[in-house]
Amino acid sequence: MSTRDLGGVVVAAALPYRVDDAAPAGLAVDYDAYAEHCRWLVENGCRGVGPNGSLGEYSSLTDEERRRVARTAIEAVGTDGIVVVGVHGPGAHQARYWAEAAAEDGAHGVLCLPPTLYRANRGEVVAHFEAVASAGLPVMVYNNPFDTKVDLTPDLLAEIAQIDNVVAVKEFSGDVRRVLEIRERAPGLAVIGGADDVVLESLLMGATGWFAGFPNVFPAESARLFELATAGKLEEARALYEPLVAAFRWDSRTEFVQAIKLGMDMVGRRGGPCRPPRGPLSDVHREQVRADMGRALAALGVA
Repeated sequence: MSTRDLGGVVVAAALPYRVDDAAPAGLAVDYDAYAEHCRWLVENGCRGVGPNGSLGEYSSLTDEERRRVARTAIEAVGTDGIVVVGVHGPGAHQARYWAEAAAEDGAHGVLCLPPTLYRANRGEVVAHFEAVASAGLPVMVYNNPFDTKVDLTPDLLAEIAQIDNVVAVKEFSGDVRRVLEIRERAPGLAVIGGADDVVLESLLMGATGWFAGFPNVFPAESARLFELATAGKLEEARALYEPLVAAFRWDSRTEFVQAIKLGMDMVGRRGGPCRPPRGPLSDVHREQVRADMGRALAALGVA
């Protein structure tokens, strides 16, 4: 793969905090722990990391923190992997600013939602991505109609794919029928699985990457799943995937950040708390995550 190809397993890296009464919400970003986590993910077979995504709690960070998080990931990964920085913003000027910053800092590509606080129309969506792409880095557009209320349908993606530097789409609609339709309508656009609980189905239909959440918990096994799926080894891939899906479903739920961080805690990684607006899991959800994670870890021989 070239560095303009944003495929493979790229992990939306979760962000660790340390208690600090002077920091926002009493939680300061632990950059050293984050750097170690990014290195660990790549050392365990993932192709790269994605700082400042939703899982990285970008919307809860100050501008200074957000820039430093991206720089920390880029420095930590070095030449051993790729870094695809989240540049989401309310408008094109904010998203372009973050894309230009990512280019200055040495990122390999950017991940970008449509405008995040405004239900943009078709022309506004295209203009948004044109502005981001003008920064010069390869762009992975991100279809998350649940959070943005904007659906990057296959026909709209066909138009967006005509923009120079737009190379991929992170598809999070959950509708695996779209993988083939996107490939038909925009054959030059790489389809990247965005929802962990349909990743095998997406890969079997021709997705060439996985922008992933739960590989924060078990990266080596996730890289193995990707390898089996893309090699067409369906029986082995299903045997690995099926015990994980109950845990993976949390990636598509409102509490996905808290659930993945709890999973990290369960395997001895640094998960910990989230900044507001995300609060702690309810007791019921905590027990459900523990049970789903427990089954996954038992199947992997980790528990």
